Parts: sequence; C-alpha cells; structure tokens
Amino acid sequence: MRKDITVPADVRTSRGKNEARRTRKAGQIPAVLYGSGQDPVSVAVNPREIMKIVRSGTGFNTIFTLAVSGGESTPVMLVDHQVDPIRGALLHADLKRIDLTKRIRVTVPVHVSGEPKGVKVQGGMLEVITRAVEIECLPDEIPESFTIDVTELMVGQSKRASDAGVSGSMKLVSAPDTVIAHIVTLRAEEVATPEAAAPVAGAPEPEVVKKGKKDEAPAAEEKGKKK
Repeated sequence: MRKDITVPADVRTSRGKNEARRTRKAGQIPAVLYGSGQDPVSVAVNPREIMKIVRSGTGFNTIFTLAVSGGESTPVMLVDHQVDPIRGALLHADLKRIDLTKRIRVTVPVHVSGEPKGVKVQGGMLEVITRAVEIECLPDEIPESFTIDVTELMVGQSKRASDAGVSGSMKLVSAPDTVIAHIVTLRAEEVATPEAAAPVAGAPEPEVVKKGKKDEAPAAEEKGKKK
C-alpha cells in the first residue's frame, strides 16, 4: 500500500565494516537501494524512520518515497533488514525501487471476524490455520489485510483462501483451497473418578495377589513330602 511518507537518505561513498560502524555511530544505518534495472546505490538512512514503517499497519507492504540527497526520489519497499539479535536494533536495510505500473507479489495478512454458529450452537472450536495469503497486484492496490467472516461456519465447515475477496488488479497466488479457518469438535477428555479408583467390596483381588496365593500350595506339598 502506498503511503505519503518520505524518508531522506544520504549516499555512502565508501563501504565496509568500519564505514558501517561510523554510519551507525552517527545515528544512521547502512542501506542498499536497488531494482528497476538501475545500478544499486549505497545509502544511509535513519533507523527510526524505517522501524516506524515496519511497525505500521501495512508493515513490509508499505510503499514510501526514498529521497536520496543530491540524487533520485523514488517509491521503494523494504524487502529485507538485519536486526541485532541482542539489542533488537536495526543494523541494515535493503530497499527496492518499485515501478508503480507493474504488478508485484506480496504477502497480505488475513483476519477472521464473527462468532461461528458451530461454536455458539454446536459447541465446536474455531481453529485459525493460515494467517496470510500471497497475491499479485499493482503497487497502489496492495490491501492492508483481508478479513473473512466466519459467522455462518458450522462444525466440519471451513473458509479457504479463495474466500479472501480479492478485487481490482489482485490475483490470488496462494492455492485457492488453502484452509484459513475451520470449526472442529472438542474431544471429550477421560477423567478418572474417585469411585472408579476405590476398590469394590466383594471384587476379586488383584492378579499379583492371586499369583502369590497359588504359589503357596505347591510349597506346602513339597514340605510334607520331605517329612
């Protein structure tokens, strides 16, 4: 989804670990701009601006403008990033130029809404199996998410990727029969009751006890024979 966001960037004239450290020390992170048949450009951007986009509702599907100092101003998407595993700080970003006239593939989140009849009436349970689908569309028509209504679902019924409701230039890339959510029955748990655990009067003794008593008779007979 295209947003009215502009992120400034400075061209990096040198590369390498030392240069990357200096860039981060100055409050920016190294990034690479590429795509659309043009040469890649090493730039430096503000990590806070990038993280705002990552944490927004459209996340990695956000198309924003990258304004390179003394150079181009172009629509881009964040296609990859590197994060410090301990501090969680953004370390590097890959930015791809986007041609707004060409279709692209993106992964879009899928949400479910409503209380299924199979849960309310039949006592079943709603299971969400898939939380995103892949589509192909024009950049300006990337949806923030899809919402599927599961109100009418009964036990044994499901909603699939084909129910996502793609429109306009959108084309479903994920398999249409991919299950998004379904209603299943709850399995009855076998719980041992106190009555079942307590011995019943007049009931035969446990097998191990029986075996012990049977073994006593032959032993007594042997003793009599020896006498």
